[in-house]
Amino acid sequence: MKESNVLGIDIGGTGIKAAIVDVAAGSLVSPRERVQTPRPATPESLGDAIKSLVRAAASPSPEIAGIGFPGVIRRGTACTAPNLGKRWIGVNVEHLGEAAIGRPTAVINDADAAGLAEVRFGAGKGVAGLVVLITLGTGIGTALMLDGKLVPNSELGHIEVRGTDAERRAAASVRDRKGLSWRQWASAVEEYLVALDRLLWPDLVVIGGGVSAEPGRFMPLINVRPPVVPAVMGNDAGIIGAALWGWDCLAATERAEQPKGL
Repeated sequence: MKESNVLGIDIGGTGIKAAIVDVAAGSLVSPRERVQTPRPATPESLGDAIKSLVRAAASPSPEIAGIGFPGVIRRGTACTAPNLGKRWIGVNVEHLGEAAIGRPTAVINDADAAGLAEVRFGAGKGVAGLVVLITLGTGIGTALMLDGKLVPNSELGHIEVRGTDAERRAAASVRDRKGLSWRQWASAVEEYLVALDRLLWPDLVVIGGGVSAEPGRFMPLINVRPPVVPAVMGNDAGIIGAALWGWDCLAATERAEQPKGL
């Protein structure tokens, strides 16, 4: 097993994905495995799902792992978990992951994981200043990277636009639910980006989520100050970003603890 290989796990509201990642190259080096997120998604049932997934995804497993989690994470502990349930609040997800995987594990918010992948290997690579990743899906997730370094746990999908939570106007799910045309929905996204620009003045905005696979449908209809580009890491972004976080947090410690040769 290469030294730069890390197990990456991406927990979503409907599915959990995992693969071994070469963090030096930003690519998967094993097939991507997936299981359904259990219902109800209790800490116990999700821990069991991770165990079964890891057996399929990584044999032998790398020495460290990273997990992307759909909620705010502080010091390894879940502060929010809107798609998994209130039982997760206050749960140390790092401890749960380590018990399920049997390896040192670091945990990061899922949008932050995707942002890390994009700034290291994707659309934000080499961009100086502030890069904002925005995932447009069921809701709106955001990640902030300043000169390549993550500013964690931004929840900027919830800023107020016209007196309403922004994701209730501009998430991709709104277009489907309300039957909006691409032009109508793009107008709502543009209004959200204008409000975000007033707060942050980003150097680049990267749009992720499923809609990033169809940028020609809506991006030409958006006119805002900062450059706006589609994400390029696709479905692997969460896995790769989680692995990068595991490497950033744990690799130096693991190497320092290895016994020195005589």
